[in-house]
Amino acid sequence: MKTIELLAPARDLAVGLDAINCGADAVYIGAEEFGARAGAANTAADIGKLCVHARRYGARVYAAVNTILSDHELIRAQRLIARLWEAGVDAVIVQDMGLLEVPLPPVPLIASTQTHNTTPEKVLFLEKAGFKRVTLGRELSIEEIKKIRAKTSVELEFFIHGALCVSYSGQCYASYALGGRSGNRGACAQPCRKLYNLRDGTGNIIEKNKHLLSLKDLNLTRRLGGLIDAGVTSLKIEGRLKDGAYVRNIVSHYRAALDKVLEQKKIGKSSYGKSFIAFAPNPDKTFNRGYSEYFVNGNPADIAAPDTPKFMGEPLGRVYEVKNGSFKLQGAQKLNPGDGISFFDKNGVLAGSLINGVIDARVKAENLKGIENGTAIYRNFDREFIRLVGREGPQRKLGVTLEFSDTDDGFRLKAVDETGFSAVTEIKNKKASAKKPEQALETINKQLSKLGESDYYLQALEVRLSKSFFIPVSALNDLRRDTLGVLAKHTLKVPREEAKIKPNDYPYPVKELDFTGNVLNSKAAAFYRRHGVTEIAGAAEEGLDMRGKRVMTMKFCVRRRLGLCRKGQSVEPLYLEDEEGHKFRLDFDCEGCMMALTFEK
Repeated sequence: MKTIELLAPARDLAVGLDAINCGADAVYIGAEEFGARAGAANTAADIGKLCVHARRYGARVYAAVNTILSDHELIRAQRLIARLWEAGVDAVIVQDMGLLEVPLPPVPLIASTQTHNTTPEKVLFLEKAGFKRVTLGRELSIEEIKKIRAKTSVELEFFIHGALCVSYSGQCYASYALGGRSGNRGACAQPCRKLYNLRDGTGNIIEKNKHLLSLKDLNLTRRLGGLIDAGVTSLKIEGRLKDGAYVRNIVSHYRAALDKVLEQKKIGKSSYGKSFIAFAPNPDKTFNRGYSEYFVNGNPADIAAPDTPKFMGEPLGRVYEVKNGSFKLQGAQKLNPGDGISFFDKNGVLAGSLINGVIDARVKAENLKGIENGTAIYRNFDREFIRLVGREGPQRKLGVTLEFSDTDDGFRLKAVDETGFSAVTEIKNKKASAKKPEQALETINKQLSKLGESDYYLQALEVRLSKSFFIPVSALNDLRRDTLGVLAKHTLKVPREEAKIKPNDYPYPVKELDFTGNVLNSKAAAFYRRHGVTEIAGAAEEGLDMRGKRVMTMKFCVRRRLGLCRKGQSVEPLYLEDEEGHKFRLDFDCEGCMMALTFEK
């Protein structure tokens, strides 16, 4: 039976447990080192604890070891992967092809999105090289994914939510060019979120002090069914640096949305259990830069967030009657003391304040500097919502079916959970006929249905008695508790898939690799040579002077956003300058709707 996986991020063990408990079918988590998010590293011991918890529900854990590696780091990464396999991970996410040239445990490998997976030829190559799964580039449309699926059989993973890199993943060198911090080494300084001026070739300013490379966040809630139809089997949420409140909210949102789609398509999820949460999920309530569907359904112009890379929040209304340390607001009834608000001051800078009180439509806040009549107000911290998200830990329970019947000398309760485990308990009890049959049956149903704080929720209860009996409440409670206690001792044994890389010489799609091939060690070079690559340049991280080099390749186009699109025509370059005086040249492919950033100084 085809199943679909909801894949969630985990900053650490606690967030990983939250993700599983909120319904994730799988979690990906950074290892001790060599993860593409250096600030989200975790010990093998903690990852092992997460694996144990995930196993109870048939969920999986993937460890990220997805930076490019030097020769001496390759040995450490090899040992790390061995420890991760021993800890119980189901797969390891990698970028460096040198890892396919060293002995590894039989751990399945997932090709990171950092390996730039955007064409059928590239994905097919990775399949032939031995990868279990390929994480596709975020820039792909549903139609492009279909074309990849038609040419391949490897598992396909695709991002459905979270932050977007403006450059193709694995092909961004701007951070390294500016200060030596490489995204391919897990240390991106996020130059795409900086302020820039945009100039033409004569020096005239087109846009001033805008976050010209900053994009909105991804939200593909409406496209889950289309992605599944296109052949995606793992739907991935971005956010390995996000906190527990974010992960609880977003995973719960997608669990509910995906379950509806799966029910309509009669497709199963890839794990067991049902999540119980104390809040109504809302993606607008936790960090986002505004949402877009990126290129999944075409090429929209409105995918940028040039005003701020920060979380503005939900729009509430506009200010009027500013006086006496307070203001009136359309939509003030939505605010509560302790909420956080944001607004743009007259210079276009995002500012914020904390709400002290609301009386009718008048709002008192700690800081009114920059608030004027007409100022648009957003709520970027909903105190009550965050309180609800964090008030009770999410619970994940297995469904159980109960069957209650009588025996020759008492009663019997059989419990079968949704994983197939069963437990039976019998008690000897004097079988007295019930004087009030309806009430007796009601009591049986009521007491056996009280699963309370157990690890189970009731899917069905069948009462099969030869006649109506009176059974003490205490006996029913003991029978239920003892039966579930026996059932809980069962541990779901999901055999881990094993995979061994078998070196071959299936041809790589190109014969030459420049620095964008990200080859940082001799083993990676040997890998590509065996697959037919004849010219291999070293990675930028070897110390390459990046002046004059292309440091970003983008499907996003500044010209298009500004209404300056010249589809099919030749256009002159534009220039970006940051606050430190660094300069980049923007070149445009107006036929292919592409944009490239070259570092000049």
